[in-house]
Amino acid sequence: MPSVQLPPKESNLFKRILKCYEQKQYKNGLKFCKMILSNPKFAEHGETLAMKGLTLNCLGKKEEAYEFVRKGLRNDVKSHVCWHVYGLLQRSDKKYDEAIKCYRNALKLDKDNLQILRDLSLLQIQMRDLEGYRETRYQLLQLRPTQRASWIGYAIAYHLLKDYDMALKLLEEFRKTQQIPPNKIDYEYSELILYQNQVMREADLFQESLEHIETYEKQICDKLVVEEIKGEMLLKLGRLKEAGEIFKDLIDRNAENWNYYEGLEKALQPRTLEERLHIYEEISRRHPRAVSPRRLPLNFVPGEKFRELMDKFLRVNFSKGCPPLFTTLKSLYYNTEKVSMIEELVTNYETSLKTFDYFSPYENGEKEPPTTLLWVRYFLAQHFDKLGQCLLALDYINAAIASTPTLIELFYIKAKIYKHMGDLKEAAKWMDEAQSLDTADRFINSKCAKYMLRANMMKEAEEICSKFTREGTSAMENLNEMQCMWFQTECASAYQRLGKYGEALKKCHEIERHFFEITDDQFDFHTYCMRKMTLRAYVDLLRLEDILRKHAFYFKAAQSAVEIYLKLHDNPSTNERKEQEVNSENISAKELKKMLSKQRRAQKKAKLEEERKHAERERQQKNQKKKRDEEEEEASGPKEELIPEKLEKVENPLEEAIKFLIPLKTLVADNIDTHLLAFEIYFRKGKFLLMLQSVKRAFAINSNNPWLHECLIKFSRLVSNHSNLPEIVNKVLTQEMQKIFVNKDLESFNEEFLKHNATSIEHLLSGAKMMYFLDESRQEKAIAIATRLDETVKDKNVKTLTKVFGALVDGSFGICNTQYEEYRTACHKLFPFTSAFLPSTNEDDSSTISVNQTTINHDVMANEI
Repeated sequence: MPSVQLPPKESNLFKRILKCYEQKQYKNGLKFCKMILSNPKFAEHGETLAMKGLTLNCLGKKEEAYEFVRKGLRNDVKSHVCWHVYGLLQRSDKKYDEAIKCYRNALKLDKDNLQILRDLSLLQIQMRDLEGYRETRYQLLQLRPTQRASWIGYAIAYHLLKDYDMALKLLEEFRKTQQIPPNKIDYEYSELILYQNQVMREADLFQESLEHIETYEKQICDKLVVEEIKGEMLLKLGRLKEAGEIFKDLIDRNAENWNYYEGLEKALQPRTLEERLHIYEEISRRHPRAVSPRRLPLNFVPGEKFRELMDKFLRVNFSKGCPPLFTTLKSLYYNTEKVSMIEELVTNYETSLKTFDYFSPYENGEKEPPTTLLWVRYFLAQHFDKLGQCLLALDYINAAIASTPTLIELFYIKAKIYKHMGDLKEAAKWMDEAQSLDTADRFINSKCAKYMLRANMMKEAEEICSKFTREGTSAMENLNEMQCMWFQTECASAYQRLGKYGEALKKCHEIERHFFEITDDQFDFHTYCMRKMTLRAYVDLLRLEDILRKHAFYFKAAQSAVEIYLKLHDNPSTNERKEQEVNSENISAKELKKMLSKQRRAQKKAKLEEERKHAERERQQKNQKKKRDEEEEEASGPKEELIPEKLEKVENPLEEAIKFLIPLKTLVADNIDTHLLAFEIYFRKGKFLLMLQSVKRAFAINSNNPWLHECLIKFSRLVSNHSNLPEIVNKVLTQEMQKIFVNKDLESFNEEFLKHNATSIEHLLSGAKMMYFLDESRQEKAIAIATRLDETVKDKNVKTLTKVFGALVDGSFGICNTQYEEYRTACHKLFPFTSAFLPSTNEDDSSTISVNQTTINHDVMANEI
């Protein structure tokens, strides 16, 4: 109980404050607070002060809010209201651990307060304190045993704790209380039954699950899920004949679902290739328009039978014009025999169609339309591009464009070919051409922006995106609001290549904020899903949120951020200062003064222009922001603005890098890059045991990784150079490193690595770098190994050659201008269109080319769009 009891008049006013807070009438609530606090007797009333603080928080006045709430709590520390309000304030600031402590203190003073228990349970499930959540839901069940949410919440707690038996008992007890007639279909009751069945399947109760779904089949709305569950359970129980009938019915319902074919094969268990093929032929007769029963046999049929089936499949698709045909067949390209058959068939089609308008010169009947030849050339362009024969691919796509210069897909593929050839500017140009043919197509617009970003054309990409963003605001801001992470990851990579590290970090932090917001957004669903009974979707959501930062967008952003922070740690001085130092070396004092004055004027002018643009944007957004602010239930306070200059001049880059790394170590531990990035951070921090942990985990994933090889040698050299390590640490390091190096010295270890990987450019590059690292007098031999381009090496592609090219520039082999120019010329002969290998237009700059300009992001060359 509060230490100061309010008389009836003030008590009514306090109730009105609570009502105003619930109805979001914050200004009225402050008036009533003032009426109570203006009375000298109640000027220090703790609960009123706390409510005034909570109301101020909703109006965005965070500092004042904390001041009033803390004052109220000091004045009335035994009031559960004050503790509850303090918890709400902490929750609005996303300080969930602190909010939980406040709610627990409030419950000590009022243990049966329903609202506090509900709020506490929401925070516990948000923070995945499952044991605490179960206890809180038990208290709520005891207090409100007639409420549906009490039973469901308690059952979900046991389900998440994997106590399936208890979860099923609770769900069954609750189901019995539902008065639903057997013939009536109720959506919420249907979802309850399906959730109950999901728990049974997770508990491996296959027989019980099958009986359960058959018992309540008529009361379930989602008939498709019922059939899928039955098919899955019958397979698990070995009742193959019944399972086969189920999967046949499912295929009749959707003949393009590959999972159904997999289930049917498991049920029918064909012993021979002919029996397996007969299954698909029978389905194809029943569903002549379905693609899957004709496509799937191509995965397992060998030799001449493959040629026969592929011939039929290709002819049908070429005749009707099927743009995604190559994408459909791309998964077969791991098999060189099948690839050669496809190539032979399609090149023969092209030759015959050009001359006779038939797929084969020996055919009669109706001739193929001219579009058939077009789609054959379109396919061949993609085929040869996939095989790395880009010039041949370019010939085919040019021939297709010459015949039909208005088809968007042709320009799209031409841009893709140029991208794989390494000419990113030309790729962006042709993608822009494709975009100009249909400016209302959002997909091609996005692809065009992506290609421009990969060519470091930032302004052009933003202009392209502005066609589909909100008017009155910049495209960058709107895309950030929309959490458009593909754009932001590409922006971060582009800024990183250009050496604009502050801008790149801004994008990385924006992506990190998106993931935080997505995690935070689940808060609204904890009550909603139990109210609407969408329990299966709710559990799936919780499990997704647990592994959210495993997503490729987060990994890419985190990797970029870590790489940049490592560079900032290694080179703390800014680029601008370096530039000034270089420029000031060869000019007189008078010219230097004039140049600096000119720079200051230019900076001042740019700053004024930026301020003008900023003011204009602010005016345009003022009304929208005002409206949004009024609609917000709880103002979480303004976010800290991400300023590129401030991000670039961070005091402790390694600590910032670790913040991005921690989720990767937890969720992406199966990716070797995670552990190698961790090593690079700990190497700079001098954390020997953490370095050892990182290389051991990486070694377990892939012991022959070239980057890992470099890390191992650097680590071993660092350990041998530190003789003052604690005895126990030194003992552990020695024992573990002996397991990896097998008592070999570093030179022998490196020589063996080079010998073992004599046909891989990537491995030769790493081995050569370590040869120079261990002995700088062997520079010539190391460079000769790294720049090998003879017939024995296998991975001669733009990506690997560009990595070598970058290593010759960035100092990995010391000063090597002559070898650099020779290597550039050799690479230019192999890949004449690759912009990185083109001769320098300025002779004076040929020996001082920027690493950022020559080193292309690996993803640009490696990944296909």
